[in-house]
Amino acid sequence: AAAAFEKQVCDILSYLNMPDVRFTVQFAKGRYTKRGCDTAEFMISANRGESIKPLSKIASGGELSRVMLAIKSVLLGKDPVGTMIFDEIDTGIRGQTAMKVAEKMAKISRNHQVICISHLSQIAAMADSHYLIKKTADENSTTTSIKKLTRQQSIEELVRINGGSGITEAGLIHATEMKDMADRTKSNLF
Repeated sequence: AAAAFEKQVCDILSYLNMPDVRFTVQFAKGRYTKRGCDTAEFMISANRGESIKPLSKIASGGELSRVMLAIKSVLLGKDPVGTMIFDEIDTGIRGQTAMKVAEKMAKISRNHQVICISHLSQIAAMADSHYLIKKTADENSTTTSIKKLTRQQSIEELVRINGGSGITEAGLIHATEMKDMADRTKSNLF
């Protein structure tokens, strides 16, 4: 089972812009417990020429995000969980890699509910439903609010995420193009 799991994870990681990745599951015998005596550790080499080392010790934030997405993707058919939660899956990634991550999550969303907290416009643009979560604080307390955004509000939020110092016509055009491209991408994935 480990060999098939390793291959599937590597295939997904290659798709997520890690073409030279090597991923293995290393087993060791430990003391016997009610869960057995084997322990498993994920090992990875993200770059050509590097030796395989423990994932927990060498992976960057972006690599960890993609490995987590790959593992969750492989386990989808074996896990009855209906909702997948990705909290800042965009850590350490950008550009084309962010688009690949967004596409992978869109594929997952066809059979599972996906909740994703993101600070990247490429990922936020791919959302079927976009919510704005906002914290406000006064002298005595902090309050968190959540608001479902309309398509136009989502486009304006994409402008803000992109670092705009204000809503400009150019920013709106770019964000609208991103949202339209995300819609086309999703329709072509299925």
